[in-house]
Amino acid sequence: MNPSQAENPPPAPRSGGTLDRVLALAAFLRAGCPWDAAQTPLSLQPYLLEEAHEAARAIAAGDPDGVRDELGDLLLNVAFQVVMAEEAGAFGRDDVVRGVEQKMRRRHPHLYGGEHESWAAIKARERAGRGERESILGAVPDGIDPLQRAYRVQARVAEFGFDWSDWRGAWDKVREEVDEVGAELASGDAEALGEELGDLLFAIVNLVRLAGAHPVSALSKANAKFERRFAGVEGLAAERGIEFGRATLEELDVLWDEVKRRERAGRAPDDGTAGAGAG
Repeated sequence: MNPSQAENPPPAPRSGGTLDRVLALAAFLRAGCPWDAAQTPLSLQPYLLEEAHEAARAIAAGDPDGVRDELGDLLLNVAFQVVMAEEAGAFGRDDVVRGVEQKMRRRHPHLYGGEHESWAAIKARERAGRGERESILGAVPDGIDPLQRAYRVQARVAEFGFDWSDWRGAWDKVREEVDEVGAELASGDAEALGEELGDLLFAIVNLVRLAGAHPVSALSKANAKFERRFAGVEGLAAERGIEFGRATLEELDVLWDEVKRRERAGRAPDDGTAGAGAG
């Protein structure tokens, strides 16, 4: 930021609303920072996705301060996209807000004096209005990651009765897919193995769903637990002069088991490195 910018703060938002302040901030940065001015909607897309994932991770971790900070970063990235669209004359902030208001009115008619309708009926009417062929899976967004899409596809077809009655059917399917993966591992057919591994992952997502959990949240927690415990292994290894890359798997397994025992006993490894993340 140059001295003239310090003397001239971002202009007041047009409506004076709190969220308009972040749009004014994005416009101010575009006007005064060469790097921000050089960006395009496409060049900032990776940052938008990254901040969305960071916010989701903070939510999964139950970290209110982290959620606040990451939502701010995400909001700024959304604001940049809106401001750049305004600069290009594609659409404006009022169009964005009006669009989401209209969509929510369509999808919650009972809150606006209308009759209650099923989600499937509302989506079918929206697709018909756009001239799209009605498809049950057409309601599943294309731009989501494969893990999330598997969950959404399964939940979608479940709305129409294509589902196990409870988790037991899904559990049996997982065991069936495990056996098929084992057979392909033994056969050495890489292409068939890849297909069966995909089937196994899909079946596991279904089991997680029917068990009442969400695969993204469950996997995020598992990642965090592994990272926390591995940090504990690193701390113990440093204490005992064990060098990664030279230690055997058996030696590292001993440290891993010790970290797990300490964690379950409610205390972290002594060096404090892993203790910062242990819960």
